[in-house]
Amino acid sequence: MIGIDNVAALLEELPNKIRSTIGIVADVNLCCEGNLNYIAIQVDAHPNAISYRGKYYYRSGSVNLELTGPALDEFILQKYGRTWDSAPVPHVNMEEFYHDAFDVFRKKAVTSKRLTVDDVAINDEELLQALKLMQSKHLLKAAMLLFHQDPDKWCYGSFIKIGYFKNDADLLYQDEIGGSLIGIADKVIDTIYTKYFKGLIHYEGIQRIDNYPMPRDVLREAVLNAIVHRDYSTGNPIHIKIYDDHVIIYNSCCIAENAINDFVSGGKSNPHNPLIAGAFFRSGQIEAWGRGIEKMKNGCIIDNLPEPEFEITTTLFSICFRIRHNSSETNDFGINFGINFGINETQKNILKMLSENPKMTVTLVADLLKMTKRNAEMQISKLKEIGLLERVGSRKNGEWIVKQQ
Repeated sequence: MIGIDNVAALLEELPNKIRSTIGIVADVNLCCEGNLNYIAIQVDAHPNAISYRGKYYYRSGSVNLELTGPALDEFILQKYGRTWDSAPVPHVNMEEFYHDAFDVFRKKAVTSKRLTVDDVAINDEELLQALKLMQSKHLLKAAMLLFHQDPDKWCYGSFIKIGYFKNDADLLYQDEIGGSLIGIADKVIDTIYTKYFKGLIHYEGIQRIDNYPMPRDVLREAVLNAIVHRDYSTGNPIHIKIYDDHVIIYNSCCIAENAINDFVSGGKSNPHNPLIAGAFFRSGQIEAWGRGIEKMKNGCIIDNLPEPEFEITTTLFSICFRIRHNSSETNDFGINFGINFGINETQKNILKMLSENPKMTVTLVADLLKMTKRNAEMQISKLKEIGLLERVGSRKNGEWIVKQQ
């Protein structure tokens, strides 16, 4: 230590220079050691980024990092009490919107009794104003995502990717579901349950029962959770990866580190996109009490499935569901027969029905499959020709034998 001479000048200049340069107030103190004078500058930890010569920096561990891109946008919006979905979008007018998404919202809102028929009996622009999705004459980003037929035009990655994986390296097939967010959850769920999930069929009397790998309500809750809480500024779409024995849903997010535990435990609702969440609430698709996580856990338990597994960081939200019987090997009369014998879907259903109820009549088969008796007889005749079905006994008291080859 060599000490300093111009102590009085520095004590006056340093606080002002620090405040004018980086906008913080620091303690500048005169200290002595022996006959030497020195100045100690104490700076308290700041929760927000610090501006220095037009750039913003924050501290991560022992490293200073500069805020850029989406992180800088998020910081500036927060500084002015705004959220990402409340930013206005210039040069867009109502004539560019189709009416479909607005009609979907009206129907859902009235059906759920969140709004009355009189509440939604207004034009589309007035509806956006009522939902706080307009600022003066400007539409907000939330309005574009919720109701525009092509939100990807303003927010890249606003679609949902679905893929069926044999393992992490082998993608068998995939889909991309896009369009207005207010109706996208229905499209995603319908696609998964008709194309990706295999329902095991059985009959209770004449009632057909489809057992799917996981409860529809649980999957829907997870999809809605991803849509509402996703960080749309990153450009990364929501991903749904489906395997034989599990489903993973993950999305970009923006969660404070001290709020991660609240997310897992549930009970608190603090959406990253409050305007988007508000519209989904008004449409009756979500609640406002932060019970989504708890509902998913309870839904799995009721369906005799393990609770979902969560992996949450400040920038990624991932849910893993363990599911049942979604592999081709679980359906003896489905894909295996189709591959080996080239039979159609109707013939697969007939084999399944007759294996579970060998005394079922052709008339009942036709009624259950909603076809004519003549058509049912033709399908059964084809199955007998290729050796998958045999009739034994009399016409009245006989029964069917399904041959597993």
